[in-house]
Amino acid sequence: MSVDAGSASTASTASTASTASTASTAPAAPGAAPTVPLPPADAAGRTLIHGLFSRDLPREHGFEPLTVEGALPASLRGTLYRNGPGQFGVAGRRYGHPFEGDGAVTAVRFADGAALGAARIHATAGLVRERAAGAMLYGTRAPWPRRLRNLVRGEDKNTANTSVLAWQGRLFALMEAGLPTEVDPRDLHTLGETDLGCVRGMLTAHPHRVAARAATYAFGLGYGRVTQLHLYELPDVGPARRLGSVPLAGPPMLHDFIATDTHLVFFVSPVRVDVARVLTARGAFADLFRWQPEHGTEVICVPIDRPAEVIRFTVAPFFQWHFANAFSRGGELVIDHVRYPDFRSFGELGALGAHQGPGSAAPVVENGTLHRATIDLAARRLRSEPLCDQPCEFPTVAPGREGTAGATTYVVLGDLAAIGAIDARGRVTRHALPAGQCITEALFVAAEPAGQAAADGPGHLLALGHTTDRAFVAIYDAARIPDGPVARVWLDHHVPITFHGTWVPASATA
Repeated sequence: MSVDAGSASTASTASTASTASTASTAPAAPGAAPTVPLPPADAAGRTLIHGLFSRDLPREHGFEPLTVEGALPASLRGTLYRNGPGQFGVAGRRYGHPFEGDGAVTAVRFADGAALGAARIHATAGLVRERAAGAMLYGTRAPWPRRLRNLVRGEDKNTANTSVLAWQGRLFALMEAGLPTEVDPRDLHTLGETDLGCVRGMLTAHPHRVAARAATYAFGLGYGRVTQLHLYELPDVGPARRLGSVPLAGPPMLHDFIATDTHLVFFVSPVRVDVARVLTARGAFADLFRWQPEHGTEVICVPIDRPAEVIRFTVAPFFQWHFANAFSRGGELVIDHVRYPDFRSFGELGALGAHQGPGSAAPVVENGTLHRATIDLAARRLRSEPLCDQPCEFPTVAPGREGTAGATTYVVLGDLAAIGAIDARGRVTRHALPAGQCITEALFVAAEPAGQAAADGPGHLLALGHTTDRAFVAIYDAARIPDGPVARVWLDHHVPITFHGTWVPASATA
């Protein structure tokens, strides 16, 4: 499917549209070829995935020696940090959705052919209060009088459960509805919230670095009578700063964006916060969001050096959780993203977390597919075509390759069943894990630090994998993914799902 939007007519389904949207059939990108699909997870595999979204981290610990299977590459020197929900309830009560889970960071430190591992739940201020009270005080399953009290007082719990950012020698756990939570990289203890000197209330869980600008870019939403999209720059050197703000037509749920060397790009899908439910402190977590396709998906392009000169237009509705990469090409922006037709995956993830075990069928979460969108800035038009026909998620590119053409996209394929690499022509290489294992987001680590900005290789892919009772880091030669891991490093316990992470070379201080 190709989506083509232009300014010649008015979209009948989007009253705020500045351009029209039409859909037409189109082949995949040149060079893309159908690939043999992965089989869906069997009952045991689905139960394993359910455990990732429902079983708490069984113990917290500082850095301790880990078991190494195979030989670790001599060049692997640094720390892999992973972040996700590590606790799915408090005081004997379960949260209403995995996204409400209390965050936990898992770290594996590599040096001299050995590895150390640590794991801790973030002791945020809200969680500390709940533990002291012996009761659930926050979230959609807290008692209604307490929810209303929290609303009146402007209190909430920062779960810090989505991603992790290393910046200027510091480490931060992120969730999109709160401030960054600083973590001590020496032992993973929680240091507390910070506004970095400029953040207004909340910061995205998905900052994106642009190597050409030696800076990382981020956003935060400011909900109110008019929702504001606040834009931030975190330079490699110097203080963070706010670039400006963009008013939005409604209160969206906005998870990710992407940056080129010239623009910050947002696809604001028609997922709206249900303000009435929020203001009355009622409803389950899933009830707080509504898919309203009549609004369409708004494309917002903000020139980094001229943030007041916003280009925006609306196309037919679609949804994306994550972007992979983007780059400028003349008067166009090219955007790689995992595209969904709608918001159903949100409910599917909630059902997965609620599944009660092997006595009933575990639900299935349908992933999107990798698309390449081309934005004609002058014409205010967007065209999107599939790069790959395989369902995938958690796209990443090699550090230093962000914002450049031709970067390989690394993905998780199927039901967390395989690690894959998709090149710029849509060709896929992959390694499927054996039965009883699953895998999450893969991060590229250059064999030599100087190679980070030069190419996708030589280097290795690091991904956190899972069995029923233990987690492991799988290390792949990025040029030989189908051969499987060259080494695995084992923790002695279960680790719940980690959505995102980062790699910090040993030469850095975090």
